[in-house]
Amino acid sequence: MNNSSALTPFCGTGNLSNTTNFMDQKISVFFTIIFMTVGILSNSLAIAILLKAYQRFRKKSKASFLLFASGLVISDLFGHLINGTIAVFVYASDRDWLRFDYLNILCSIFGMCMVFFGLCPLLLGSVMAVERCIGVTQPIFHSTKMTSKHVKIILTLVWLFAILVALLPILTARGYHIQASRTWCFIKTEQIEEWRDQFNLLFFSFLGLLSLAISFICNSITGITLLRVKMKNQKYRQRRSHHLEMIIQLLAIMCVSCICWTPFLVTMTQIVLDKGDPLKTRQTILFSLRMATWNQILDPWVYILLRKTVLKKLFRIARRCCGVEMINLHTWEFSSIKNSLKGATLSDSPSCTRTNTFKSSRKSETEHKSELTGPK
Repeated sequence: MNNSSALTPFCGTGNLSNTTNFMDQKISVFFTIIFMTVGILSNSLAIAILLKAYQRFRKKSKASFLLFASGLVISDLFGHLINGTIAVFVYASDRDWLRFDYLNILCSIFGMCMVFFGLCPLLLGSVMAVERCIGVTQPIFHSTKMTSKHVKIILTLVWLFAILVALLPILTARGYHIQASRTWCFIKTEQIEEWRDQFNLLFFSFLGLLSLAISFICNSITGITLLRVKMKNQKYRQRRSHHLEMIIQLLAIMCVSCICWTPFLVTMTQIVLDKGDPLKTRQTILFSLRMATWNQILDPWVYILLRKTVLKKLFRIARRCCGVEMINLHTWEFSSIKNSLKGATLSDSPSCTRTNTFKSSRKSETEHKSELTGPK
């Protein structure tokens, strides 16, 4: 009798716990599907916008930037598609890895995809910042060397390097491990004793933080150079309008990457250098991982929203809301400045000078004849 009375509340608690876990699992699957769908749609829209812009600027200096941006968005698209599909499958299988992944093959694929699609946006963001820095500081070198063929080669090398880093844990015979939440796989983050595990984790964090640092330095140099050119003269205004648009997009990408990825990269570094409370570390890893996943969702919206047409409309709306009278200054087009520069160039040319001199000489001869034939 006592045994039956003691068993009743235990069973009730177990049923409640199972129901709660089932509801949490359904909510997790629902949000995973929503994030994956939003990410795929956003990146697909950004790819369409970038490809359309590339058709317009195929033979201009902006083409290389658009190719790099397209590579970044394509990487984000496949990251959502592959990682999201595996995550949904894991949730649908009740996270029972021993049942559906006894040989640890799916975990290795999942871990490699997490590393590859995590590094690609960071590496490509730094490469884009370097490309814009060269385009602004060394325009002649950029126009001759940074062709579409070279950009495609650089994109391929970046992807191959990211694949090599993703294969590094397998090549060093350490493999990928199921994490504490049993929902994802990554480099070993608990009970790290082997130096190879420490190296793999530190190398991933180092590459990510180095990419962010390169982006910050190159974007700073580009911005300072544009400000100096603007203060010195008014030449190449129309080119700088394209530079300005690309720099705004790069700064937005850099800010998104820093906000989303810095917590995760710093947490991975702290795991190796400063071993803390395992339970607290698990919570920190989950929180920083969720922040990192937002990077692939927010990246495409940089190219969707921060475009000339959208920015011009936002600028006009902001001026109207502030009650300032609109003045058609052609902020991005600079067509009037271009016409004035063209007119000034023509007026300073030798042929134009000779024409003006000839007209003035003809005018002076006519006036002289009129004076001689005039009434005495």
